[in-house]
This record gives sequence, C-alpha cells and structure tokens, in this order.
Amino acid sequence: MTYGYIRVSSDKQTVENQRFEINQFCIKEGLKVDGWIEETVSGTTLYTKRRLGRLLKHMHKGDMMICSELSRLGRNLLMIMEILSFCMQRKCKVWTIKDGYRLGDDIQSKVLAFAFGLSAEIERNLISQRTREALKRVRAEGKRIGRPPGKKSRPELSPLYRKEEYIRRALERGVSQRIIAQKLHCSRTTLRRYLTQNVQNGESLAT
Repeated sequence: MTYGYIRVSSDKQTVENQRFEINQFCIKEGLKVDGWIEETVSGTTLYTKRRLGRLLKHMHKGDMMICSELSRLGRNLLMIMEILSFCMQRKCKVWTIKDGYRLGDDIQSKVLAFAFGLSAEIERNLISQRTREALKRVRAEGKRIGRPPGKKSRPELSPLYRKEEYIRRALERGVSQRIIAQKLHCSRTTLRRYLTQNVQNGESLAT
C-alpha cells in the first residue's frame, strides 16, 4: 500500500498544493496512492497523538508513505528520527519529494538509521548536560528546585480545607463517600486520600 501524507499547521493553509505535488511525483515514478492522510495540526504535536501515528501503526512491511518534505512529519529532529526509525523497524518505506529522501530496506537506509541513532544519542546527552548545568546554577543562586508548594504544603488550597466537622458528621449519619464528595465538589479519590491521611494521623474520620 502507498499512502500520501499531508499536514498543514493551520486552517488558513491549504492541503491542495501538497496533494498536487504528491500526485505529480507518483505519476512520474509510476506509483499509485492507495490512501490519503490529511490533518491540520502543529508539527510540534507528538506524532502518536496525530493521524500520522495511527497511520504508522497501520502500515506493514513493504508499505510506503510519501510526503512533500520531512518537515511535514515533525518540527524537530528527534521526532523525525523516531518516526523514520519506527518505519525502518517495520520495513516500511518513506519517500519525500523536496528533500529527496528514500528510506527503505537498503544499505543507504541502514547508514542513515545509524546516523539517526547516533545523532539522537548525542542530542539526548547534550540535553542532559545542559539540564545538569542549569540545575547546578540554580542551586548556586540559592533558588528552590522542584515543584512549587502545593496542596500538601498549603492545606488552604484543598477543597476539603476546614471541612473536617462536616465530613465527620456526614460519616456518622451514614452518608456515602460519593455523596460527601459531590457536596464538597471534589473527587472520591481526593476524599478517600484525605480520610486515609487522617486515619494515619491518629484521627477516626474514616470510621
């Protein structure tokens, strides 16, 4: 199966230019597009959350995906390499028109795959190094590292703040946790966690 993949970033852009380009390319190469995948989404969106991700899972050995250029697959190098690596593992082909890439089951593709893998490893190492250096600088400046204070350290942010007496009385009357949570506009998980914490602190709200 041969698939034509088209992506535009906004509704103001048109898919027709890419469709025309792919059709002309297929006529020249003697190919026929068996299915079209079109989507309007940013290239920074994870491909697994796009129609592209569903297409990749659907493709089998020998299938081909044609797009106008690599940037249609993603807007960063790591994402593009991950997509191409996935296709190579499934023995699928990826052809791009403007870039002239021909990813398939040949020695050139294997060399590209090695280069992609090496580049990805280098990029990950660089990101990790930059992160460590940034954290070191932040610590040296005496700044707090980690998540800002949340509901555990600031109980007034909890929907159950100062509701202890209401909860106690409701439980004594036999009101279910589901009803109590609805009345207090919180989830049953939040209420259950609150009750458990109070039991651990030696109180008896959950009884």
